[in-house]
Amino acid sequence: MVSRARTSTSARMSTSARIPVWEDALRQHGYRLTAPRQAVVEIVAESGRALNPTEIYDRARVAYPRLGLVTVYRTLEKLEELHLVQRVHRPDNCQAFIAGVEGHQHLLICQNCGRVQYFSGDQLEALIQRVEADTGYQVHDHWLQLFGKCGEC
Repeated sequence: MVSRARTSTSARMSTSARIPVWEDALRQHGYRLTAPRQAVVEIVAESGRALNPTEIYDRARVAYPRLGLVTVYRTLEKLEELHLVQRVHRPDNCQAFIAGVEGHQHLLICQNCGRVQYFSGDQLEALIQRVEADTGYQVHDHWLQLFGKCGEC
């Protein structure tokens, strides 16, 4: 989930710039960058689509055939912990991952090809305040992911 207090302050980083930044972040947090982990980083960093762990595993094994699925899950977990990737919750209950952008972002997700596009400009504050007043809950986080078909599909 994404904190309501976070706001987007930077544009989406280019793929070529993303890989060394991610590698540095992993190293700085004590995570050894082995060849299998590097293969996972490259697949996720270069994708404009939401990929589930099995898709990442299949693609990364082309570059590193001895890659284990556990390495994929652990690398994704660390990348998410460092806020470098964002988890996408698909309607079919399959979780996927996409390269994240700084701050709070909402997603448009193509149900056909998996393409992900970020958008902003939501007007959820009034809705959240009304829900809080009606239910007594204090809302701290929210996700907004819209599903449909992209213009290419």
